[in-house]
Amino acid sequence: MADIGIVETKYFTFAEPPNELALQCKEKLGPITLAYETYGQLNLEKNNAVLIAHALSGDAHAAGFHKGQSKPGWWNDLIGPGKAFDTNKYFVICSNVLGGCKGSTGPASINPKTNKPYALDFPLISIWDMARCQKHLIDFLGINKLLSVAGGSMGGMQVLAWLVLFPEKIRSIIPIATAFRHSPQQIAFNEVSRQAIMADSHWKAGNYYAGAHPVKGLALARMIGHITYMSDESMAEKFGRLRMADSEPFKFTADFEVEGYLKYRGDNFVRRFDANSYLYITEAMDNFDALEKGSLEKLLHGHKVKVLVMAFKSDWLYPAYQSKEIIKACKLSGVEASYCEINSTYGHDAFLLETEEETHLITHFLKKVFFRYEVTGDYGA
Repeated sequence: MADIGIVETKYFTFAEPPNELALQCKEKLGPITLAYETYGQLNLEKNNAVLIAHALSGDAHAAGFHKGQSKPGWWNDLIGPGKAFDTNKYFVICSNVLGGCKGSTGPASINPKTNKPYALDFPLISIWDMARCQKHLIDFLGINKLLSVAGGSMGGMQVLAWLVLFPEKIRSIIPIATAFRHSPQQIAFNEVSRQAIMADSHWKAGNYYAGAHPVKGLALARMIGHITYMSDESMAEKFGRLRMADSEPFKFTADFEVEGYLKYRGDNFVRRFDANSYLYITEAMDNFDALEKGSLEKLLHGHKVKVLVMAFKSDWLYPAYQSKEIIKACKLSGVEASYCEINSTYGHDAFLLETEEETHLITHFLKKVFFRYEVTGDYGA
């Protein structure tokens, strides 16, 4: 299967004053810019569009290559010609979330009222706000109804937000390794990460943009997070108790391979992510509750949305029982829903790594959703 090739990030700006976006926190924000990428072609009927929602540390660059760079987009194995999200058939869209730091408006963006970075003057955002911003982008692209919305982890939360807010605008959803709401344990891990950032002396209550950034705190937050993304088995397979070649026992340096790996991940992360964005986005995840607006049965009444839920056996950050709660609620609502629990040792990272299994499931699911159009040329309203 071929890759997409060279792609470019585009930018869409909306909510210009006096038409700012009303956020869930009751504040208004505008103008708002979303960075986004598209892959494949939108057909004449504009009914082959798939929206991809990214996870906490992701961005709009989901597939293909940026000019001069050798690293592909974060879901490149699933998006492209002949892949799960087949760009020979589908028009695939991915945007950086509101509050992000990879081209979309967030805490590091310039506040037009002060001509300085927003920092903590940036309003609190929610997963609902992220989905509403995506809806503005979809409207801008001239798409009335999405064939599917798909994503893993925090991306799965955005998928569920679409299901609740805009069921009339989607034909199907694919939430992967996600939850209706965070458990106390999930909130606890995020809070420890936030405290690591805020304890860094360079954080300065978020006002660090003119000087040194809180890189130590952000690196530690990423290290904490990365532990939760893996599993005991995957760590044992990858590292065991192997020691670093240059380790100095009892010197409090990185003696074990796993220690060196976590430090590497943390140091790399600070080069591409903003600490305040990390605070805002994890807070949005913790506050999300897909059922706060009512039962799915009431919300989805009269809508024929198809659902494919995926979970992974070794995922202890988003354990399978949370995915089963989603599938149960969908079935009780009369929604056509399927569930698959993949036997993987990768932990939560499996949604990025188990691409062969995911490709098989997504390919057949989307083919079923798109079947009527492929066979008859008619997809209905």
